[in-house]
Amino acid sequence: MSRTIAEKRAAFRTLHASGCFVLPNPWDAGSARYLASLGFAAVATTSSGYAWSTGHADTHVGRDAVLAHLRAMVDATDLPVNADFENGFGADAAGVAESVKLAVATGVAGLSIEDATGDVGDPLFPLEIAVARLAAARRAIDESGGDTLLIGRAENFFVGAPDLEDTIRRLQAYAAAGADCLYAPGIRTREEIEAVVAAVAPKPVNVLIGANSTFTLEDLAALGVRRVSVGGALARAAWGSFMRAAQTLSQGRFDGFGDAASGAELNALFGGDA
Repeated sequence: MSRTIAEKRAAFRTLHASGCFVLPNPWDAGSARYLASLGFAAVATTSSGYAWSTGHADTHVGRDAVLAHLRAMVDATDLPVNADFENGFGADAAGVAESVKLAVATGVAGLSIEDATGDVGDPLFPLEIAVARLAAARRAIDESGGDTLLIGRAENFFVGAPDLEDTIRRLQAYAAAGADCLYAPGIRTREEIEAVVAAVAPKPVNVLIGANSTFTLEDLAALGVRRVSVGGALARAAWGSFMRAAQTLSQGRFDGFGDAASGAELNALFGGDA
């Protein structure tokens, strides 16, 4: 039986109350449905994975396309969907609020707001401005019913400014401004993770795990992490397999499909015939 948007959001909020769960990142409806078939409790979009699927670089897809993508992802499965909503698609706090209301209307169960500017020379919003943008997102969610989770992201480690003290200062400010969950993509060590978890407790923390991590889910749970996402890693893995097979094909060989899924398996997954 299909769950309502309210039921999906309630289930998503419950996941953040205790324990530690994996929040994998599909990039289209098919990958979302496959993840649902494996028993994951929720999924999150990936701005990079979606952008690559449209032939664009990460952060180079417009708001209207992203909103359409969110609607498609929400419709694809019965799972709650967390939106990677980049920096809120607004030139100022009012613009962020407008965009967040549109995102909430797609049915997402959560959405994240980054403090990255997109400007290589000045990559982070000043803290006061970043807080105002996050607070505007909080008000927009509350005015829309209040049941969508808000995730505040400090992008220091992602934009080449790996200052843990400033990261924590930002996350604490975002928590005070109304973020339900905190996220500092790029922190990797046990000490960094423990420091972030302790600094924003009791609010839940998301940790990003990509390639070459030695952590297990049990390890991260023991550190107090509440949820674990993988960003564009699944999309990159898919692209890696596709690129290797295509490069083999370009050399006039046809032996690059050894790991390909069968058509029968995919048709069965999506409800068709082989």
